[in-house]
Amino acid sequence: MGIFTRRTEQAVPRNVPAADPALAALTGDYAIDAAHSSIGFTVRHAMVTNVRGSFGDYSGSLHLDGGDPSRSTASIDVKTASVDTGIGDRDAHLRGEDFFAAEQFPLMAFRSTSAARIGADTYRMTGDLTIKDVTRPLSIDLEFGGAATDPYGNERVGFEGTAEILRSDWGLTWNAALEAGGVMVSDKVKLTFDISAVRQNPAA
Repeated sequence: MGIFTRRTEQAVPRNVPAADPALAALTGDYAIDAAHSSIGFTVRHAMVTNVRGSFGDYSGSLHLDGGDPSRSTASIDVKTASVDTGIGDRDAHLRGEDFFAAEQFPLMAFRSTSAARIGADTYRMTGDLTIKDVTRPLSIDLEFGGAATDPYGNERVGFEGTAEILRSDWGLTWNAALEAGGVMVSDKVKLTFDISAVRQNPAA
């Protein structure tokens, strides 16, 4: 994946460098390797510091078209109960009704609807993000990290990036006022992605 940015309509920049013909060789279907990837977030707490967390249980697939990036697609499912900030009580609160309501809404999902190349190694993928049965558009800026064959013969590609969303757009509105002004938890959430995906064998 890469950079998940809260965008609805953004023009693709002009004067994009010509595509590297070698990228055509990467065309194919890939599965996200969760053991070597991470999906995380950062949110401002009490107006003075940041809380960082991640999701430990997720799966996803990519179709990459190196010759025509507009034909690339992505699909990701994240189990909301797998949220982990390192503090048990806080994680239980996040899984509860005030935030993810994980028992009622066990998955949040992203499904791409379009893609475009916007720079030498960057791509923009637009789609729908669903949390708690609320679906809103989201664009993804992907920074391509490279491709390699690992010691086990797996063909891998990598993407990484960041993004910002407003959690209230998806119904995550819980908060508490601070005595000195402001609120306990920022509405703005920074998402971070570091993704390794393995090419799938069509004959398997």
